[in-house]
Amino acid sequence: MSLAVAIQMDPIDRIDIDADSTFVLALEAQRRGHGLYHYLPSDLSYDQGRVKARARPLEVRRRRGDHFTMGAPEMLDLRTFDIVLMRQDPPFDLNYVAATHLLERVHPHTLVVNDPVSVRNAPEKLFVTLFPELMPPTLITFDPKEVKAFRAEHKDIILKPIYGNGGAGVFHIDPDDDNLNSLLDLLAQTVREPLMVQRYIPEIKQGDKRIVLIDGEAAGAVNRIPPAGDARANLHVGGRAEKAALSRRDREICEALGPVLKEQGLVFVGIDVIGDWLTEINVTSPTGLQEIDRFDRVALEARVWDAIEARHAARHRELPT
Repeated sequence: MSLAVAIQMDPIDRIDIDADSTFVLALEAQRRGHGLYHYLPSDLSYDQGRVKARARPLEVRRRRGDHFTMGAPEMLDLRTFDIVLMRQDPPFDLNYVAATHLLERVHPHTLVVNDPVSVRNAPEKLFVTLFPELMPPTLITFDPKEVKAFRAEHKDIILKPIYGNGGAGVFHIDPDDDNLNSLLDLLAQTVREPLMVQRYIPEIKQGDKRIVLIDGEAAGAVNRIPPAGDARANLHVGGRAEKAALSRRDREICEALGPVLKEQGLVFVGIDVIGDWLTEINVTSPTGLQEIDRFDRVALEARVWDAIEARHAARHRELPT
């Protein structure tokens, strides 16, 4: 079964082919004989009922410095594609929201992965609040007084903007830190969104575990160890990847999330677990495939495509001809 696949992502010339999950998804799609096109979110248009993209034919290969070839751009109706992979990186801002609205106009005739409505309704740090029993003590607020009261109760806290990404703007405020007032003043001037405040989880020193779920099922994990003197374990800010196995608690968390993710069309999801606590659910452009592949000697991108193809076949049977 050869499918026409459009990949909505950031500039492909800037990716790290040894770490980028979209790259291995593209490689696997190409291996299966699917035709690939690439376009940027800024290439999307709505024209009298049609959602179009200025897209370019794409070929990929695992060759550093020469990992892709693209053809001439064409203005194409996205309803002529079988699959759209929505894989641009956050921030989850109004541009991201606009893209989900446009892709909603072609889904499910064209299968968009992940489901654009669910992506719009599931920003990482807010979606997790559907599962309060799995989270550490958490506060989301604009009010500095609420933040100070939370800190007085829990002493050691993590503070971060609700729509931040990649570890940006994450602060660890320990009980002896006297910078909280200044930090709140600064954030009030620079961030136009609520703050998320959580009780600090000391197990972060042993790692922030990224668990990949595919169509609602746990598929693998990688542990990310923060660098010395940093509370952030994100790999692109210096975190170190380590092989990880799923604990009993990890499986409990995944079993609680799985049915919701599957029902909402969130095929490829990455969750973050520190100690026994779920901290984020990443649905926009989750990562981790290549790290898990290397440690576990698997090919999770193949499982992702198995799930996509199964959903496409099911939708094709359901939709009117």
